[in-house]
Amino acid sequence: MTDMEDFSAIRQQFPILDQRIHGHPLVYLDSAATAQKPEAVIDAESDFYRTINAGVHRGAHELAARSTVAFEEARAKVARLVHASEAEGEEEIVFTAGATASLNLLATSFGNASMGRGGAAARRFALQPGDEIVVSKAEHHSVLLPFQELAARTGATLRWFDLDDEGRIRSDTADTVITEHCKIVAITHVGNTTGAITDLAPIVSRAHEVGAIVVLDACQSVPHMRIDFHALDVDFAAWSSHKMYGPTGVGFLYGKRALLEALPPASFGGSMVELAFMDKPAQYMEPPARFEAGTQPVAQIVAAGVAADWMMGIGMDRVERHEATITEELLKLGEVEGVRILGPRSAERRIATVAFEVEGVHPHDVGQFIDAQGIAIRVGHHCAQPVHRHFGVFASNRASSAVYNTPEEARRLVEAVGGVRDFFRVK
Repeated sequence: MTDMEDFSAIRQQFPILDQRIHGHPLVYLDSAATAQKPEAVIDAESDFYRTINAGVHRGAHELAARSTVAFEEARAKVARLVHASEAEGEEEIVFTAGATASLNLLATSFGNASMGRGGAAARRFALQPGDEIVVSKAEHHSVLLPFQELAARTGATLRWFDLDDEGRIRSDTADTVITEHCKIVAITHVGNTTGAITDLAPIVSRAHEVGAIVVLDACQSVPHMRIDFHALDVDFAAWSSHKMYGPTGVGFLYGKRALLEALPPASFGGSMVELAFMDKPAQYMEPPARFEAGTQPVAQIVAAGVAADWMMGIGMDRVERHEATITEELLKLGEVEGVRILGPRSAERRIATVAFEVEGVHPHDVGQFIDAQGIAIRVGHHCAQPVHRHFGVFASNRASSAVYNTPEEARRLVEAVGGVRDFFRVK
């Protein structure tokens, strides 16, 4: 069986794709927004409710024990996917409500440390006037806004990396953008608009040279390539379940164990406190429990663990190679008259996420024309307005692939886009 045949069999595991939209076979090219779910993940969530539904880490009965085991097994699976520590007592994965929640958790915890919470161990996270936080113009709003607000709350200064003509982060300017006053660098691994893979090494090296903490947005990298956070040497990383074939409502925060142990909590309530008193401060649990206050979406987390297992079963190197074939086809959009790609125009150091504009036609009109042919793409600014301003536009269309897509589907999109300007009678 050829590799393409293997991926054809994988595609058949996604029941939602077996339908017609507006009379055409569905082509789903919006996985950067949310990926579809294989039957294994759908079944895992429903089976949890059918068989072991109970609270975790808070009951002595059998169902609670089984639920807790499944919950923690999911944590270990996610840890293996990103090559994080999974040994008992060394957990480096925190469950959250999404990547946005993970990034806001960090920004809130850093803010709490800035107010003196967490004691001496947390002082390395504290910010004050004169300190600097570095982001980039390529950031999703879920990176930009929490750290912009953190700067405003603490009096720190927000600085940023500029982009080159293709929308790549200017990693070559790390030595000047990241000064000795920098405390935090929050950066995307892969641009959600451009598909460009960031050259992280000079950024991480310079950040650590000045003692800064590196926070990585890995939402668009974890689903598409082999990830090893230890090898990347980032301090924290955030990503979401629903972009890696898992359920919505679940996110992940990776942190180096020593940093998680020093970080003060951001949310407070049940299951994150060791001892609570009326007349003195509480003693909080060790991570990851310290950051998982309240009732968790256990069924969704268990299914997210199945998604991680499912991805590893395919092999992320194979996923990367398969999606590279889609990239080559999607980049042919740049050969269509009147179409401009917003991002790298070659397949080197990028993923199969391609944003584009059609001259003379509003992106929403393009999107409706494409949808009428059964092809789903994203329309808008993709929660990344600064990068669109960099290209001189307010919005764009974006096609993004996953393991279930085929080169033929990418060609269908290119053909459809080729008819846009004629349909709208643009000369």
